[in-house]
Amino acid sequence: MKILYLVRHAKSSWKYPNLDDFERPLNKRGRKSAPLMGSILKKLEAKPDLIISSPANRASVTARIISEQMDYPLDKIRYDESIYASSENELLHIIAEIDDQVAKAMVIGHNPGLTSLANLIGDSPISNIPTSGVCCIELSISSWKEIWKHRGKVKFFEYPKKYTP
Repeated sequence: MKILYLVRHAKSSWKYPNLDDFERPLNKRGRKSAPLMGSILKKLEAKPDLIISSPANRASVTARIISEQMDYPLDKIRYDESIYASSENELLHIIAEIDDQVAKAMVIGHNPGLTSLANLIGDSPISNIPTSGVCCIELSISSWKEIWKHRGKVKFFEYPKKYTP
């Protein structure tokens, strides 16, 4: 059994139009919703053995904020450039390479790849993983390499607007 948490980065700022997309920071709402989701994940007893994040500014900051809330060591976050602008198939390749000693993995990245992946491997359709949204999928597999051929069960789908007006 494997658990996969798919997390979309928190809301980013478009305040600086000349800034490269990779460097866009979180906006005020993102800086508020990321810790909220981290505390919700902690209450749900989400305890990933591995967190892999896109190194894009908005994703890496989200990863650090959520990790702090869940007491996950910041120096253990793994950054993978291929998560940035990846499709569901590219994400599947990244996940398939996770060491099988890891029972629970969290991938922090971007849409549309994350939502497409959730719909590819999950049993409940999700129209969109919003910013700071988290989809947890339980997979009846013993190796991450088996992710290609299995649909998992969506255990929960959480996002900030469920908790804030």
